[in-house]
Amino acid sequence: MKVGFIGTGNMASAIIKGMIKQNYIKSEDIYVFSRTKEKLMAFAAETKTTACHSNEELIAAVDVVVLAVKPNVITQLLPSLSTAIHQKQSLLVSIAAGTTLQKLADLMGEKINNSIIRVMPNLNSMIGEGMTAICGNSFTTGSQIQFVLGMFQSIGEVVELEEKDFSPFTAIAGSSPAYAFLFIDSLARGAVKNGMPKELATKIAAQAVLGSAKMVLESGHSPWNLIDQVSSPGGTTVAGIVALEDEKFISTVIKGVDATILKDQELMND
Repeated sequence: MKVGFIGTGNMASAIIKGMIKQNYIKSEDIYVFSRTKEKLMAFAAETKTTACHSNEELIAAVDVVVLAVKPNVITQLLPSLSTAIHQKQSLLVSIAAGTTLQKLADLMGEKINNSIIRVMPNLNSMIGEGMTAICGNSFTTGSQIQFVLGMFQSIGEVVELEEKDFSPFTAIAGSSPAYAFLFIDSLARGAVKNGMPKELATKIAAQAVLGSAKMVLESGHSPWNLIDQVSSPGGTTVAGIVALEDEKFISTVIKGVDATILKDQELMND
């Protein structure tokens, strides 16, 4: 399989480098194009991928076309490429946030029956610890889904979701790294308030959160069960948990998730 990336920004770069590092696709089978020629040539040289002179050249060379550009660019770009993609019967993969399968199909035009897969990766993909969701349209085959699952397993974990669940996924995976960064920074500031240097406090808090996430994934215990394991009767952790709940910590986090979902749905309907 030959895969082409239209756009070579941070996320495309992470995906490409992850696939090469994990030996999922050979570098010579990856084709790239972007409008900034100097950056394109530098990226192709760094990754030993094939730089194309146009989107049309890329589409003609590959089996899978990955749209790794912003949603507003897709709206302008995809209609002009739909005929070439359709004639090649390429698998179309989009990583544009908030761009539904139906919108992608509409941009392709009537009577276009290409397989389309929508993908939602998150920021942590850039360090190989991503959480990605994918879903395909009615023309997508099982083997195509498996191929794209493999692509994104190169940069972390990936799940196949129904598209109706993409807004909740956006909140708990796409936006939640920002919530986690805020939590880490807040923990560190609490230590700074009590005399610890900020850089040291941030390192300690970040490692504690990293280890806690791994405990949830690897221990087989629920988060609440693990809370009980940390909490000794009358101890320091219980005092902290009670203080957080006095300020409605759980319901506040849920409100943040709700607000993210609402905004995501508003953007999809624009």
